[in-house]
Amino acid sequence: MNSLKRKQPPVFAVEKVVIPEAGFVKLNNGVPVFCIEAGTEDIMRLEFVFRAGQVKEPLPLVSSSTNMMLTEGSQNYSSEELNRLLDFYGVFQNSSASKDNGGVVFFFLNKHIEKVLELSREILFRPVFPEEELRSLMNKRLQWYLVNREKVQNIATDNFFQSVFGKDHPYGRNVAEVDFEAINTALVTDFHSKHYTSENMTIIISGRIHEKTTELLNTYFGEPISKKTDTAGPVKNLRGETGKKLHTDKPGAVQSAIRIGSPTINKRHPDYPALKILDSVLGGYFGSRLMKNIREEKGYTYGISSSVSSLDLSGFKLISTEVGQKNLQKSIDEIYKEIRLLQNVPVGKEEMKVVRNYMSGEMVRMFDGPFALAESFKAVWEFGLDNSYYHTLAEKIKTIEPDEITEIARTYYNIDDLYEITVGSE
Repeated sequence: MNSLKRKQPPVFAVEKVVIPEAGFVKLNNGVPVFCIEAGTEDIMRLEFVFRAGQVKEPLPLVSSSTNMMLTEGSQNYSSEELNRLLDFYGVFQNSSASKDNGGVVFFFLNKHIEKVLELSREILFRPVFPEEELRSLMNKRLQWYLVNREKVQNIATDNFFQSVFGKDHPYGRNVAEVDFEAINTALVTDFHSKHYTSENMTIIISGRIHEKTTELLNTYFGEPISKKTDTAGPVKNLRGETGKKLHTDKPGAVQSAIRIGSPTINKRHPDYPALKILDSVLGGYFGSRLMKNIREEKGYTYGISSSVSSLDLSGFKLISTEVGQKNLQKSIDEIYKEIRLLQNVPVGKEEMKVVRNYMSGEMVRMFDGPFALAESFKAVWEFGLDNSYYHTLAEKIKTIEPDEITEIARTYYNIDDLYEITVGSE
């Protein structure tokens, strides 16, 4: 038996990534439907997406609370009846609200599609938002909030977004304890009526798609369900805080949290694929420079990572870790050291080979199976893009030169522009 080569990363070259195209139809009322036929099991994934994220909410918690209350009873079913029926038909359902979007996804055997569509119409367009259930939810969320406010990593992340996007913008607005008491049935009902509309909806389907899917979708969602409303939501300027460094004292904390980053481009920008590759080199995978330096060589942390993320109105890059208080400043210094190295010293051929292979492998994983295909499709559709984004990224992974990475680092990682957020015991 060959011995394991523990110092050699187990990543290998991937020649080609095959990305199936999504089919497209419109329902009778113009609702767009994207279909990805894939997989061998008789399972479907049905997702309803609405432009109903945090960016649309007038007050903190409105978007997520509205989304979480969708299954708490409808005009024709109580909460218990809805959940019992979902269980009976073997439906896995998940509701979520992000900074930009809100929606619900269902996983089910395709033979149950008609019942699932009936229940989904109840959940999406006929919720009643009972006051007792809403108050119970807000009490639970308040308890979760109070527990999480004891964790330095959560405080640091909240402070990062507030610093980067500004306390008055929904992207950066922090939640306070009083916000939980402010949520009421009138607020969530109003938000739902404005944003959970057929005119504001997109449907994404994947798996072994039932042959009568379009016909049934038209039956349950093809007729106008609501009047046209203004879904623009509150308009606020993205304006970061003036101060670039913020430390929050957390007496008794064993670890100190570090968040370093800034606003940046999103997927619509032509430099974004190159920025993603730079991010992988810096801290985007287990063998990255930040992991090798701060975890493996210095032993300051159990883990450190960097990421580049897209939002509809912006993007952000973020370096995250938790370290012991005595290693706080030393860790920050090492982070800046690694950024400066990327700005001044071209990445070596062997490291470049490892990063290319790792990212190519990750792309294969992104399209492995019908549900992953749907998630990847949604990740570009949200920005008005299509699979050409992934083809561009794959090509950039194969062809990017070290000099281009150096230039990208100089352009997008100006250290003077980075926000440095820390939380811990002084």
